[in-house]
Amino acid sequence: MTPDEILRVAAAGIVAPVDGADLGAPAGCVIGVDIDGERTVAAAGFATPASAEQPGVVMRRSTVHDLASVSKVVGTTTALHRLASNGELAFDDPVTRFMPRFSGDADTTLRDLLQHRAGLWEWQPLYLAPEADPFDAMDALPLRYAPGSARHYSDLGFMVLGRVVASVADVPLDAAVRELVTRPLVLRTLGYGPVDGAAATSSNGDDAERSMVATGHPYPVMWPDDGFAWRTQPVRGAANDGNCFHAFGGIAGHAGLFGSLDDLLDVAAALSRADDEPELWSPAVTAAVFAVGPDAEQALGWRRDELVVRGERLPLLWHPGFAGCAVGFVPGRRIAVAFASNRLLAPEPCPTDFLWRRALDALASILSTQE
Repeated sequence: MTPDEILRVAAAGIVAPVDGADLGAPAGCVIGVDIDGERTVAAAGFATPASAEQPGVVMRRSTVHDLASVSKVVGTTTALHRLASNGELAFDDPVTRFMPRFSGDADTTLRDLLQHRAGLWEWQPLYLAPEADPFDAMDALPLRYAPGSARHYSDLGFMVLGRVVASVADVPLDAAVRELVTRPLVLRTLGYGPVDGAAATSSNGDDAERSMVATGHPYPVMWPDDGFAWRTQPVRGAANDGNCFHAFGGIAGHAGLFGSLDDLLDVAAALSRADDEPELWSPAVTAAVFAVGPDAEQALGWRRDELVVRGERLPLLWHPGFAGCAVGFVPGRRIAVAFASNRLLAPEPCPTDFLWRRALDALASILSTQE
């Protein structure tokens, strides 16, 4: 099979109902790979399903997606990568160098935040806090874990990192991402929302976070829901993440970016050949960003995994997003892969990680057919 055929089959299989039901299957998806500059993309299903009020919108290569937590790496981490390459910060700088009022441990560094080892809460609905400023609400929270003791994936840590990016760049975060990431990489769609009708529908309102607040699962919640104005209509073109949308006005270090699959591939492909472009990426800084840290599954910002191709184990840097996107690359091998879906529209959404494995299987199949 050709790469195009492999991706078309994979995309169609992801959106196909399971055993005659639609539980778990996203309404639509798009998969892309970039191998040594040769790019293949396939889309299937619907970006916006049909309803009684309007016809469905077909998922296309050009569809713009809510990147959710993929924003942590293509936006915040990549901006920090560029700032460090320019000598404007170092990963072992204390957070208090940039945020003197940082309420975490005084010895916490940027590296600690990027490795999710600063002891901060994984998540809290800051939009329910009595403080009007979400950073004031964060400052009022106690540490959840002993700093440096273990990896605990934290949205709050990347909210802080987004603020660091803005402070060092001396412009708002959205402008900093444009200057440090979008323009140098010549991206066409990557940016913070809201965006127009070209975007896929990401969810049916705030259902997921409303359930998290009501149940206290998977994290206990610090503030009650006293009649919060939850979104109940389909979310399209605005940040799906509740903290990003309700507390930060759509612009945050942990979520809020939108982009097409090609833009995701452009970022991943650029990083896969970073050592070939020292004017953008310092080789020493790049090595630090990609290196395994105290936790085998975590680099700086990026997660670490392996891609097995014909028995060879290739290091894979990647990251998923809650709304159904993921991106990854093999450092130094000019291999990039990206996936996007609207998984949250399914009655029982399939985890992003599971859908991502289907995309990686397709990439491995393509690589296995090449000489």
